[in-house]
Amino acid sequence: MAQAGNARAGGAQAVRSLERAFELLEHLADAGGEMALSELTEVSGLPMPTIYRLMRTLVNHGYVRQEPSKRYALGPRLIRLGEGASRLLGTWARPALARLVDEVGETANMAVLEGDEVVYVAQAPSRHSMRMFTEVGRRVQPHCTGVGKALLSLLPEPTVRGILARTGMAAQTPRTITDADALVAELARVRERGYAVDDEEQEVGVRCVAVPLPGAPTLTAISVSGPSVRLTAEAVTDIVPVMRAAAERFTRELGPS
Repeated sequence: MAQAGNARAGGAQAVRSLERAFELLEHLADAGGEMALSELTEVSGLPMPTIYRLMRTLVNHGYVRQEPSKRYALGPRLIRLGEGASRLLGTWARPALARLVDEVGETANMAVLEGDEVVYVAQAPSRHSMRMFTEVGRRVQPHCTGVGKALLSLLPEPTVRGILARTGMAAQTPRTITDADALVAELARVRERGYAVDDEEQEVGVRCVAVPLPGAPTLTAISVSGPSVRLTAEAVTDIVPVMRAAAERFTRELGPS
């Protein structure tokens, strides 16, 4: 009986250590991928020796690396896990996007932010003969797309300006926003109303409306796109509540983030 009790205690301790290790990885991610041991101690509330032991284990397995400055950073082995999860996210999203198409009648997309670019991970096409099509896996700049604006609206302004400085703000159409200050002001409006619009800024004759996914494990947005003659300002007003409900439903289906 004593051995069985010790086994249960040891198992519970192992599970708790695993939970703490995941919590530390999430703290690193929330801080931009890099923190000092003292900072991890402050945000986690764990004793420094406990954090040190867990971080050494994560370093040994490649999930965390230690910089010459002694700060801890997310490690390269997480990239493979993240890429696999991103591909699965698109697979999981297809039924939700298909339901959205049934409700609004236009093409629905899902996209994530990878580095400085927007990547489309899933799409469900409209049944209209004239419809929008975006290849899954396509990478675009965020400043001129609905999903890009929705994703940028989730980031702090300095991070947004850094992305814009690195990618540039090329004019895809005469309506593309090419000034960083103007886009930052637009993102403030996106946060206030809860959705973003690409008003023929990526492609002439095409309008797109996008909403971010609340609580998704990575920066994610869904969009509905169609010809401007069908996807009017009035249509956007009607579609946004449906999209928000779809985004919240899909986030719940993903489970705890």
